[in-house]
Amino acid sequence: MSRLVYVLNGPNLNLLGKRQPHIYGHETLADVERDCTALATELGLALRFLQSNWEGQIVDWIHEAREAAAGIVINPGALTHTSVAILDALNAFDGTVIEVHVSNVHKRESFRHHSYVSLRADAVIAGCGVQGYGFGLRRIAAVAPPAA
Repeated sequence: MSRLVYVLNGPNLNLLGKRQPHIYGHETLADVERDCTALATELGLALRFLQSNWEGQIVDWIHEAREAAAGIVINPGALTHTSVAILDALNAFDGTVIEVHVSNVHKRESFRHHSYVSLRADAVIAGCGVQGYGFGLRRIAAVAPPAA
């Protein structure tokens, strides 16, 4: 079994570090990718790190992960609160799913308190800043079967 992990990022995460740094911090998505790549190597995981502002592209990547990945770390951004399509795609994925949010969505607007993704996620990490991605990778490494 592969120990490949998809790290999927939704809308506006390409602006991480530039958009509302008082909420999301100053680290960029490139910083997150660099840190995730280093941690994945340390944990014996392979990584596919992706971002899209398009819901359908994220659904396609989840479908792709069905054939290859042990887990998905997903920060769906605003699609968290709206996308039944992402939920349906995740429901067709047999591996571990970790939902990550940089901010604590429960301290924000009430519409952000509902997550379709949480209905499938094996764990939810919110409010830990970009460190949440690393926590997600560590959890998948802990539960993924050893490399063949």
